[in-house]
Amino acid sequence: MKHRALHIQDELAEARRPTATIGTLMNSAESLAARVRAGDEAAFQMIFDRYARPLISFIYDQVGERPLAEELTQETFVRAYKGIGKLRDDSSLSTWLFGIAKNVARESLRARRRGGQQVGFDNPAVRLISDKGVPPDNQLLQEELNTRIRDALARLDEDKRLVFTLKVLHERSYEEIAKITGFSIPKIKIDLHRARVEMRRLVQPYLEVSQ
Repeated sequence: MKHRALHIQDELAEARRPTATIGTLMNSAESLAARVRAGDEAAFQMIFDRYARPLISFIYDQVGERPLAEELTQETFVRAYKGIGKLRDDSSLSTWLFGIAKNVARESLRARRRGGQQVGFDNPAVRLISDKGVPPDNQLLQEELNTRIRDALARLDEDKRLVFTLKVLHERSYEEIAKITGFSIPKIKIDLHRARVEMRRLVQPYLEVSQ
C-alpha cells in the first residue's frame, strides 16, 4: 500500500506556531467526536473527509464491488452519526468506525447470500482499460496482479478475509483488530496465518508465470 509522504520540516515549522498547535488539538479525532456530540455539524464533515477513503477501501476489500462499497460507506457514516453519543472518550474513533464498517459489510454479505447472490469482485484491469485506454505492459501486469489478489481474497472465508485485510492491507495491530472484529487474539493469529498460506497458494502461480 502507498503511504502518504511525511513533510517533517514543514510540520515542525508549523508546530512552532501557537495557532497551529491549537488547531491540531481541536482537530484531533477525540476533539472532533466531542464536537459532534455537542452538535457541531462541521466536525462530522471533517470526520467524513478524514476517514471516508480508508473505510471505502476496507469495505471494498470485503464486498468486492465498488458501487456497493460506496453505498455501504454512506451507511457506515449514517450509523456513526446516530451512534456517536455512545462513543466512550477513551475509545479510538478510527477503530470504532472500522467496527461499524465491518458490521455493515457483513450484513450486506449475508443478505446477498440469503438472496442467492455471489460475492463478485471487480476487475480493476478491465475498469482501468475502459477508462484510460490500454496501459503500458508493466502497468497492465500490475493491474493483472491486483486482479489475481482480489480473486484470491474472494476465495477466503469471511473471517480470514476480514483479518487479512485489516492486518496486511490496513496495517492494524492485533489489539485493534480484536476490538473491530470481536475475535480473540489467538483466533486472529490463526486466521491470519491460514489466510496468508491460502493467499500465497493462490497468487504464487501467477507470480511465477509473470516473471
